[in-house]
Amino acid sequence: MARTLPADALTLDPDVVTAVASAKASVAARRVSDLVDAAGHQYVDLVMEGGGVLGVALAGYTYALESAGIRFLGLGGTSAGSINALVIAALGPPHVAKGRRVAEIVANVPMASFIDGDGDARDFTDAIVDGAGKFKLALKGAQVVDNFTEDLGLHPGRKFRAWLSEQLAVNGIATLADLQAMQAVPPPGGYRVLPSEERMHPSQHRTAEQDASTESIRGRLAVIAADITTGTKVEFPRMASLYWADPAALNPADFVRASMSVPAFFHPVRVRGIPQGPAALQRWSELTSYKGARLPKECVFVDGGIISNFPIAVFHNHSKVPRSPTFGVKLGVPAAEPSVIDSPTELLAGVFNAARGALDQDFLAGNPDYRHLISSIDTKKHNWLNFNLSHDAKIDLFREGAKAAAAFLEEFDWASYKRLRLLKAQLRNEDGS
Repeated sequence: MARTLPADALTLDPDVVTAVASAKASVAARRVSDLVDAAGHQYVDLVMEGGGVLGVALAGYTYALESAGIRFLGLGGTSAGSINALVIAALGPPHVAKGRRVAEIVANVPMASFIDGDGDARDFTDAIVDGAGKFKLALKGAQVVDNFTEDLGLHPGRKFRAWLSEQLAVNGIATLADLQAMQAVPPPGGYRVLPSEERMHPSQHRTAEQDASTESIRGRLAVIAADITTGTKVEFPRMASLYWADPAALNPADFVRASMSVPAFFHPVRVRGIPQGPAALQRWSELTSYKGARLPKECVFVDGGIISNFPIAVFHNHSKVPRSPTFGVKLGVPAAEPSVIDSPTELLAGVFNAARGALDQDFLAGNPDYRHLISSIDTKKHNWLNFNLSHDAKIDLFREGAKAAAAFLEEFDWASYKRLRLLKAQLRNEDGS
């Protein structure tokens, strides 16, 4: 049995301790949100990028933010980002501290067991991760042809789904209804919105009484998956009724299992018995761009990263200056050099990387103010498909996440960001768009 990694190995790492102290100092010096609770916690939305096992770094990022007194209402992500989002959401209402428990889960997540294909599939995966030569890759690849032709992927993903559902069950979450009930619990004393004349366009100002009436605020989860049957970017649980007759009875682990189905690596997720009829067709028309005359009876899902690996737009409302920001965190720093495409493998990787970032980059190009909300974690030392992460690798990723959070908070200026959004709202109002 592998040696247990204590959570303290992550949270008490000297660099993590230093990062947390820096994050606390930054939040103490200036606020990061207008939405607070009676205990002084400030609330933000958070969107996390997908990136396989690199998601360990996201836990370090959220740990540092939470240690500084920040709490999360909207939690969104794709693949690895969706895992962290669901785990945080399931560990308690938004006001409850979860960072220590997330660190414990991350420290001992049985990643290697998630590679649950047959022996040939595991051997081929190891060859890829180890950077085997062309001859060995070809030899191992020939042994997994049936995995692709019969199952459309190397690994079933059943053990991941079982592990995630167990983590939810520990905290009493067996269904989507359980999760949504938990997210509706307000903190003691409720929420309040701090005064800010810059927060909304003058035509949209609310009264003080309306600002004080915030008991209906609740957490929101946004898990992104790709329905390749209809070419739809799917947000769960908001769009779950398109695919299931009774979404409230589903285990939320099913949403994340769909979101993390890396094409060819994991089996795709098939959902059968799609609701039919005029009412269902109307819902599809309202929630998606699919305009077919009939609905599919079965839909196939793969990793949401093929459409939107960093779904930063999921909580965006361009019509007003927000009362709280949407922080975004990416796995990996932006490339400093163009990619070299000289082999079939490099070509496929380049195509995939370009496709998964196109939609999100288009949003950022049209909303450049969002760049003030986004930070990147340096993960270049690690392979996103290495499910055999060592303890030292986990500690390093967690450390880098905490350091990135501290660096971001040192630079983030909520007041300046609101002024940018106010100017944008005014310009939008003037041109009538």
